[in-house]
Amino acid sequence: MRYAEVAAEVLGRPARLGPVRLVAVDGPSGGGKTTFGARLAAAVRAAGASVTVVNTDDLLDGWNDMLTFWPRLEEWVLGPLRAGRPGAYRRYDWYAEDFSSGWQAVPVTDVLVLEGVTSGRRAIRADLTLLVWVTAPRDLRMARSVARDGEHTRDAWLQWTHGEAAHFADDATEAAAEIVVQGAPGDQDFDPETEFLGDISGSTDLTR
Repeated sequence: MRYAEVAAEVLGRPARLGPVRLVAVDGPSGGGKTTFGARLAAAVRAAGASVTVVNTDDLLDGWNDMLTFWPRLEEWVLGPLRAGRPGAYRRYDWYAEDFSSGWQAVPVTDVLVLEGVTSGRRAIRADLTLLVWVTAPRDLRMARSVARDGEHTRDAWLQWTHGEAAHFADDATEAAAEIVVQGAPGDQDFDPETEFLGDISGSTDLTR
């Protein structure tokens, strides 16, 4: 499946978050959401549209904020965009364990890619143009997360995975997704910059 096809599908649909087409890229930690979101954003730009990417990790107040950061996201980003106004957010510094004093601008663009755990939760689905689920085998996800954040985060990551599993089971996020992406492509022969392995629901008009 090609990122360009997904970008065309998104741009062909109506905006639901005010004037913005909101794409949520959700799934368990370490699955490949950040990579997918960045490559989809590149495809949207290549199609001639404007796009912003927001990573929900930047809005978390530490490891225990998986669910409760949402009002912050709504106040700072989603609410203003829904009203047609630019948003902004303060980025959390995971080393300093505090939010930065500066604000990251979120302009009103054609597309907003919101990527991160719980980004596609039930509370936002009425505003979504597309929900994507990205996953990979647990061992690979843990290896990626530890390599990214450091060995000292292993215990916190393991605790986090229990919380996200409970959330996903209650929220039925994967079942609601229109595209399910395999974040561990293995030995498949394709260009990962422009293509990905995934399955689509019957309601999504994409070619394989």
